[in-house]
Amino acid sequence: MGSTYVRDLQEIVRKYRAEKQPGPVTAREMAVWAIKNKLWSMRESQILNRCSDDLAKAVREEYFIDPQGRKVRAKHAAKEKQLTFWDDIRTAGREFMAIAFQQRRKQIVGDCRHLRADVDSYNENYNPGEPIQTVFDFTLDILEVEAGAAA
Repeated sequence: MGSTYVRDLQEIVRKYRAEKQPGPVTAREMAVWAIKNKLWSMRESQILNRCSDDLAKAVREEYFIDPQGRKVRAKHAAKEKQLTFWDDIRTAGREFMAIAFQQRRKQIVGDCRHLRADVDSYNENYNPGEPIQTVFDFTLDILEVEAGAAA
């Protein structure tokens, strides 16, 4: 999504919250309101972007069971020169998969960094109670999930 489009969407959300009550709301409720109030419509150029995004989401959700019984994501992405390429883990070359895995790891680190900033800001600025603690060592979480999957 282009930054101008994102800013336009954020402005729609601000207008929604100003007209309605602020608080928890679904994206679908905001979308119904935005379309009804003629604040959003799909432009011709967005149709291709939407299809592309939907295809990427669909392939992200494709899994298979490997010979060892693990549920494995089938399609992986690697970004190169502003383009994202997809390939199947069962047929992709080692170089492509190494790039895909490293880029995915960087995304996870980025998510953790943003989560830490959100938690710290909430604790320091908006949380009147005991600080919320967040642990970023996922070793025990992974072992717990794997133990539950084996059961």
